[in-house]
Amino acid sequence: MTTAVASPITKTKRIKKRRKGMSPFSYITLGIVAFLSFFPFYWMFIVASNSAEEITKVPPSLKPGTNFMHEFHAVLEAVPFGRNLFNTVLVGVVVALSQVFFSSLAGFAFAKLEFRGRKFLVLFVVGTMMLPSQLGIVPLFMLINKFNWADDLKALIVPALVTAFGVFWMRQVIDSQIPNELLEAASIDGASVMRIYRSIIVPAILPSAFVLGLFSFLATWNDYLWPLLVLNDPNKYTVQVAINQLNTQAYGIDYNIVMAGSFMATAPLLLLFVFVGRRLVGGVMEGAVKG
Repeated sequence: MTTAVASPITKTKRIKKRRKGMSPFSYITLGIVAFLSFFPFYWMFIVASNSAEEITKVPPSLKPGTNFMHEFHAVLEAVPFGRNLFNTVLVGVVVALSQVFFSSLAGFAFAKLEFRGRKFLVLFVVGTMMLPSQLGIVPLFMLINKFNWADDLKALIVPALVTAFGVFWMRQVIDSQIPNELLEAASIDGASVMRIYRSIIVPAILPSAFVLGLFSFLATWNDYLWPLLVLNDPNKYTVQVAINQLNTQAYGIDYNIVMAGSFMATAPLLLLFVFVGRRLVGGVMEGAVKG
């Protein structure tokens, strides 16, 4: 029994047909959800660009002010925010690439290679996902001190080179999308395991690998507790730790500068989603595993 594969033109027609069938209530609902999602970001800009008197009025002002550039320079004077932003991007990119590489290798082995103890190892990897990450902070911190990696970006990169979630996801994607017959044919033709991985596995999982890399980058960008524990040098901070430093002034909390820093830390992620949002959705749909 064969299954017809829909062409891109057919998919486009189906999408247009669905859009025509959407009711006004659907558009209203989407508009409300979009507003509620965007408003916190807009409110950060409102607080960062207005004076303290404006934002404490009842009702508060909802119009952008003229103080944002002043608060922007105040953030740069309080912390080396440019350096912190570079540190975050560097750690995020390295972690994302390493997770895609190692997770796809392990996922390929668990999904398609026969070896003793494979099922047990898969269950073990899945089982580690059930443990709270906070349980490993103390022993991991002891290891970091033993290796003299405290206050170094290696302390953020090395523990995150591969995750159980990434391995499990890549295993599911490879197992569902790549038929065993294709790999057997390549093996008969004399292709090695690494050649099969490079020429068959990697091209087939690129959309899902892109999604995994993006999720890993976002998780690294938003990580706060672990960088706060292992980093003490302001020049080694990530953006989340830098924002925390803006929030710990001795004379009280300056909400304008804190919101300015939060806005500056969030804006790059919004720009990232503007450029890769469609690829993200496509990768999630492509990587969906059917039962």
